[in-house]
Order: sequence, then structure tokens, then C-alpha cells
Amino acid sequence: MGSSILPSPLSVRVVLLFALTTLFLLPVRANSKHAGIARHYRFNIRLQSVTRLCHSRSIVTVNGQFPGPRIIAREGDRVVVKVVNHVQNKVTIHWHGVRQLRSGWAHGPAYVTQCPIQTGQSYTYNFTITGQRGTLFWHAHISWLRVTVYGPLIILPKQGVPYPFAKPYKEVPIIFGEWLNTDTEAIISQALQTGGGPNVSDAYTINGLPGPLYNCSAKDTFKLSVKPGKTYLLRLINAALNDELFFSIANHTLTVVEADATYIKPFQAETILITPRQTTNVLLRTKPHFPSASFLMAARPYVTGPGTFDNSTTAGILEYQLNNSSSSSSSTIKLPLFRPTLPPLNDTSFAANFTKRFHSLANAIVGHLF
Repeated sequence: MGSSILPSPLSVRVVLLFALTTLFLLPVRANSKHAGIARHYRFNIRLQSVTRLCHSRSIVTVNGQFPGPRIIAREGDRVVVKVVNHVQNKVTIHWHGVRQLRSGWAHGPAYVTQCPIQTGQSYTYNFTITGQRGTLFWHAHISWLRVTVYGPLIILPKQGVPYPFAKPYKEVPIIFGEWLNTDTEAIISQALQTGGGPNVSDAYTINGLPGPLYNCSAKDTFKLSVKPGKTYLLRLINAALNDELFFSIANHTLTVVEADATYIKPFQAETILITPRQTTNVLLRTKPHFPSASFLMAARPYVTGPGTFDNSTTAGILEYQLNNSSSSSSSTIKLPLFRPTLPPLNDTSFAANFTKRFHSLANAIVGHLF
């Protein structure tokens, strides 16, 4: 009889180890195309002279921009931002709404998760976007520097993952803010000394511009040029200090699809309410044909408390491109300008009914994303 050759115990263990290793590595390789990447940004905190309402003053900015630069990432990406402070103010940057999972040191509130960045010093924020997609924003988080130091944080879905709605023709960030003719640090210092409320802003702004309803601001107006029959995704951000804002576009209906980087069940509204530091994505479907008109987009506060507030309205202009040209209607012909009707300043009934319309989008897409 011939003798049989049996594998040694050592060789069996080697084969099993190789099989198990291959088994665990295959899913990683299969999903490697969906793995996030590192996105690097540099924020230089600098003074910049800016003129609004015929008042010029030096304000604290990021990279000399007001509002600041966009941060764009996909869900799963790592965001690395080096902040270099070139001004006399101490500063931190807060990534509002980002889930800082195992990266609490990157959260940004001064004296809470970090010491503020001193003059001439730098700090690098390093965090990963996990389980979120939509719109958030960043802003300074010390004293009142957030009046001028803020910008959008746009989180796209992972590669190959669609929106839970039809892909828009174009995406446009719209940031509501405030403008003060005097130094904001002096305002908050005075309020702390007197114990009274701080002076209110001199204007609200859309993308840093007050708009035509304020004196000396006709040229400082945000204009959104659109094509007929297209769908635009407006990424709305309320960077105002403390005020909730009504927002509407004359003769147009908005479809609300996301809030604070979370998809919701879509619903339509002619006017929306957005609270301080809240973000909301809405779809704007333009009219199918050239309307021979332009339309104001306006925002003003919702207020029910006894304190003083800025009772004014900021506005931009939605203008249609004429035929297939790249020029807008207002640059070629004089057209009527329609203005939206916003709710009363203290319309609590509208506010309550609007917020009740937010519901989770519990479908297969969202389940897959998480």
C-alpha cells in the first residue's frame, strides 16, 4: 500500500488565515470607490475694508471675503482647515451642525473645546463628515466676530448616491446675515457694561448685500439670474445673530427638501421660516416661459418678544435670462418688479404651522445612507 500525505497542522492554519484575510479584504476593495478623501483648506483671518449703506469700515474676514469662502465636501470626506490669525482679535471657527464624532477638539467654541487662536498663531481643524449631507455653515465662535466671519459648508452625497429628488439644474447658496455700521466688538462691550440689550443691526443682508429697500444700497443687491423651466436648489443659511426670518420669492413656490443636513419629506410653501443658524434646502422651479417680469426675494424678522430688533427687510432680485442669451432681463429691458407678501412680524400661527410640516424622510435611500 502506498502511504498518504496529510497536511501538517501548521499548513492548515496558514491556509485558513489566508482565506479569512481574503474574505475580510474583499468588501473593503469593493467599496473603495465610496471611501472619503481629505479636503484641505486654508483660512487667513484678515481685516478687510467693506462699504455698505454708504459706511466703510474695516471688518474681520476669512481670506478677505464677506461672506467667507465655501467649504465643499462629500459625506465621508475628511475636512482639514488650517486657520491662521492675522488680526488682533482672538478667534475660533465653529462648524455649526457637524457631528464631531471622536473629534470634539475640532468643534470650535472658544474656552469650551479649545483656547482661542492668538494673533500670529494657527490652529488646524480636522474632522470627518459622517451620516450627513445637505447644507451647514461655519462661523466664528467668540464674542460677536460671527457677524462678519461666516460661510457655507456644502455636503454632497457620496459618489454614485443620488439626491432623493430630481437633480437640480444649478445649486445656489443664499446666506442671510446682518450689517452694522459700527464696530461689533464695541457694541457688545457697551451692552455688557450697561446691562441693556445691544444695539440692533442697521440692515439684514443676502450674501452680504442689503438690497434695494435700504438707502444707498441699490447697487449692493444680490441678483439671481435664472433660465425658464429649470429647477434650482437654493441652500438657505441664516447667519443672522439672533433673529428668525421669513423668506419668500414673489410669485414663486418653494419646495422644502432638507433641514440642517438631513433630508425631509418634501413640502411646498410660498414663504418659509428659518431660525438663527438653521439651514434649509429648497427647490425653486422657474416659470416655463420668459415671464416679462423680475421678482423680489425678501427676508424680514419674525419677533414676539419685548426686546428691540431690526425691523427692516432685505431683498435680492430674481431675474430671468432673456431667451437663450447669457444676459439677464433687467440688463436689456425695463420690466415690472413684483414684491412678495411676507407674514406679519409676530405671526406665531404661521410659524407654528410651518414647523409642523417637517417630517423625516424615512425611505430606502436614507436608510442606505446611514
